[in-house]
Amino acid sequence: MNTAENHTPAIVAENLTKVYGSGNTEVVAMKDVSLRVARGEVIALLGPSGAGKSTLLTAIGLINPPTSGRIHIGGELVLDADQAKVDLRQFRRRHLGFVFQKANLIPFLSAVENVQVALEINDASPRAARIRAMELLDYLGVADRANNLPDALSGGQQQRVAVARALANEPSLILADEPTAALDSHRGRQVMELFSKVAHERGAAVLVVTHDHRSLDVFDKTYEMEDGELRPSQPSETDT
Repeated sequence: MNTAENHTPAIVAENLTKVYGSGNTEVVAMKDVSLRVARGEVIALLGPSGAGKSTLLTAIGLINPPTSGRIHIGGELVLDADQAKVDLRQFRRRHLGFVFQKANLIPFLSAVENVQVALEINDASPRAARIRAMELLDYLGVADRANNLPDALSGGQQQRVAVARALANEPSLILADEPTAALDSHRGRQVMELFSKVAHERGAAVLVVTHDHRSLDVFDKTYEMEDGELRPSQPSETDT
């Protein structure tokens, strides 16, 4: 595995808890969760609906802060309980990449323009953004579709463009929420293998929430959530 020279973990989450409501209406969605992910690792997060997976993902993604706990990203303390230590919006744009169940591409922009816009938002020049976007589309095998609008792309191609967009600003951490749920088994596996390729070759950490157990062999580690608690999965035969 090719890992980044910087051995600082991509993410260290410590004792994350998320509570909604209070008193008789209190719901503990996440309880004392700690997680450490190295650069270059691709991690699967499993568990039934309502187990707390998306709560953890949105907490780490600085979208829905935890009620208590600490989050370090790239060695920097970004959140201590619900108190932000950085500008969260700017930090997300520069250091995190997101991929969702639906590609969420802008429908009136071409594939390359969908990637470009992520770079231009972070002050890249149009020319530099175009070059970088094309390099990523080529890396992910969809450069020949660069000028197509999203509705002219297959589901798998749309997700590849979404991954390119997530990679645009060279994030240290990519978070993916059910990215293969709308794909058949073949295309779903291709996307999972793509995350492994990105993690191992680009040195980004990738955390994938999934219900799909068919492609778990591509992950370095798997964790399970149930009732808001996190635990390592039992090793499969492919891990031995």
